[in-house]
Amino acid sequence: MTNSWTDIKNTDLVVIMGGNAAEAHPCGFKGVTQAKENRGAKLIVVDPRFTRSAAVADVYAPIRQGTDIAFLLGVINYCIQNNKVQWDYTKAYTNASYIVKEGYGYEDGLFTGYNAEKRDYDRSSWELEMGEDGFVKTDATLEHPRCVWNLLKAHVKRYTPELVEDICGTPKAKFLKVAQLIAETSAPDKAMTSMYALGWTQHSKGSQNIRCMAMLQLILGNMGVRGGGMNALRGHSNIQGLTDIGLMSNLIPGYLTLPTEKEPDFAAYMSKRGFKPLLPNQMSYWQNYKKFFVSFQKAMFGDAATKENDFAFAYLPKLDVPSYDVLRAFELMSQGKMNGYLCQGFNPLQSFPNRAKIKSALGMLKYLVVMDPLKTETARFWEDHGEFNPSKPEDIKTEVFELPTTCFAEDTGSLVNSGRWLQWHWAAATPPGEAKSDVWIMSQIHLRLKALYKKEGGAFPDPILNLTWNYKDPNEATPEELARELNGSALDTLKDPTDPSKVLVEKGKQVAGFAQLRDDGSTACGCWIYSGCFNEAGNNMARRDNSDPDSTGAYQKWAFSWPANRRILYNRASCDVSGKPWDPKRKLIEWTGEKWAGYDVPDIAPTAKPETVMPFIMNPEGTARLWVRGMMKDGPFPVHYEPFESPVVNLVAPKIRGNPAARVFKGDMEVFGDAKEFPYAAVTYRLTEHFHYWTKHNAVNAALQPEFFVEISEELAREKGIAKGGWVRVWSKRGAVKAKAVVTKRIKPMLCNGKTVHIVGVPIHWGFMGAAKKGFGANTLTPFVGDANIETPEFKAFLVDIEPTTPPAVA
Repeated sequence: MTNSWTDIKNTDLVVIMGGNAAEAHPCGFKGVTQAKENRGAKLIVVDPRFTRSAAVADVYAPIRQGTDIAFLLGVINYCIQNNKVQWDYTKAYTNASYIVKEGYGYEDGLFTGYNAEKRDYDRSSWELEMGEDGFVKTDATLEHPRCVWNLLKAHVKRYTPELVEDICGTPKAKFLKVAQLIAETSAPDKAMTSMYALGWTQHSKGSQNIRCMAMLQLILGNMGVRGGGMNALRGHSNIQGLTDIGLMSNLIPGYLTLPTEKEPDFAAYMSKRGFKPLLPNQMSYWQNYKKFFVSFQKAMFGDAATKENDFAFAYLPKLDVPSYDVLRAFELMSQGKMNGYLCQGFNPLQSFPNRAKIKSALGMLKYLVVMDPLKTETARFWEDHGEFNPSKPEDIKTEVFELPTTCFAEDTGSLVNSGRWLQWHWAAATPPGEAKSDVWIMSQIHLRLKALYKKEGGAFPDPILNLTWNYKDPNEATPEELARELNGSALDTLKDPTDPSKVLVEKGKQVAGFAQLRDDGSTACGCWIYSGCFNEAGNNMARRDNSDPDSTGAYQKWAFSWPANRRILYNRASCDVSGKPWDPKRKLIEWTGEKWAGYDVPDIAPTAKPETVMPFIMNPEGTARLWVRGMMKDGPFPVHYEPFESPVVNLVAPKIRGNPAARVFKGDMEVFGDAKEFPYAAVTYRLTEHFHYWTKHNAVNAALQPEFFVEISEELAREKGIAKGGWVRVWSKRGAVKAKAVVTKRIKPMLCNGKTVHIVGVPIHWGFMGAAKKGFGANTLTPFVGDANIETPEFKAFLVDIEPTTPPAVA
């Protein structure tokens, strides 16, 4: 989230698109009800199904899954055509005036530089035109034909209300009503918030779904303001924390990146991370990258990381591919190129696409280690459960180790919520039986590996042998020890660079925040964005002061929000170029004439002159990006691409299947279905009564939603002869499931370019383990392909067929 759950109450308009907050985030949905009750805010829901969120919406607009970009580009076009643009914001705070160099082009759904064989772009033609002074060329009048604004106008022009209706199935009148309400928030005294979740991320163009709404929010002036922003609704209590601390295969904590094989030494690595400002006087805060990286290396390797050995840069792995995401991991596994898999707190057999491929891949391992508090389907993939999991255990050679772990309610530590708040919690129960904490288990693995390397040596044991492990009990570090390590400390006395006689931090003390980190090896910090969470003031994550001056929703003394306890990112953009709030009634910070001050921690240097330093300090240009250069694999602007399995042809680019820049492994394209064989558009989703694959182990939840079902419209039920509550078989080119049929008015057929499209809704929560009735995994049906940029699987749009059937056989 750029903002927070407690800020949603400040909005004038909530758009829930790509999510279902009332169902999946019922506690956080409180902010929406507060905004409606206290501010008269409107709620728009755009979704293939009439969801629980839609049930309390002011406007519900149906949309065919996988067509969100066409819808949003249509809204952007509407705003431009009707002059509903926050011009002062757009001109000053975005790259609308930047000039793109000659050679860029876009035609038939493809940008210049596309290589069909590689399914990738040469992105050099997307670069900006640079002046002799080293800064980007701009045109403040927005008249240059190659300025970003004019390229954007040309790009979205074709997305008329009529084309949106043909692509999305959204009736023109509904679309125009939504566009009108959104466009009204271009006024400086209005704000709109976007609430999205997996309904946007789980597509082969998921990143561009999100970026498209961000572009819309920018031209409306809704970023950095109270009641605005892009608010990702995380589906788990600590998914935000997981990504923060670098558990993605290409990251290290704080969104730093691992080196690649093309960066064999520290100099080569840093040469691509200089982040030189693209405009004069801009902060480009990533210029501090070296401070964050060196401090991380010191936290990891201590005295073994020295200036002479480039702070142990050689200890880090060098990526030979962009990432080792879950799809690549199981592809390697299926090829017999991965021998072992340590599965910690995850259930891949239920949660990764094309279940048949996942199960087959697990059966090719030599060993599988599962760390989990529950008996998962993954750990028991080899068991025979009849139609739910047909197996011949005698044919499976994989050795499975189940290591019972503690549950979150049995742990002490911090969780990071969607709004970036690190909140400390305390253990509420004692773990049962032989359950051990994840920290204890990982410590045992590390200590025993270290002992083996020490005894037997190895090709390069240094990273293991020199890993810092200075905990009071090496067998199990305390949460407090780990939190202090993440916060960072001074390894030498830190003096003020402008006044060497002034000591900022004594040796051995915690740093106050990331501004005190150095690149000379004198500081250690496990995760720079968390710096400040546990400093000399104590455990700031455990703070529970719920005071909120003037009811802004900031709650500055409650817990700790990264970075620097800031509650709204880019809050400098809540003010105009002179530093005065766009909306004085919703003031967040302002320029006093000497410094920035207000209800939130300013996201700008405290004394940065407002006319000089622009708000988007993490970008080298200081402005936000309507245009991206080489950072998105699939284009500088979003484009409507159909899902890889679509019931209709792509009206924008009829010859293109799916996202042309999405990676597809050999053999997976062959098991993509087409509309002739599989005529119905399916979508997966979650229910309030269940949490992923956990709560089916709980008898109460199992009683509330006891049985796997699919939702279909009354029209489709009549067409296929399906009775309410009857058994149906649903199948794709990858597999089949059986489920009870819920025939409902919540799903309606859509008319897309003259063709009737029926929707099949498939909830995800069942399996063959737990207290609930056995059920099939929705991932049995889904395709093995991900987003072009971060490889999130395309769970939200695929093709199926459906027919009445008999109940499943149980082993």
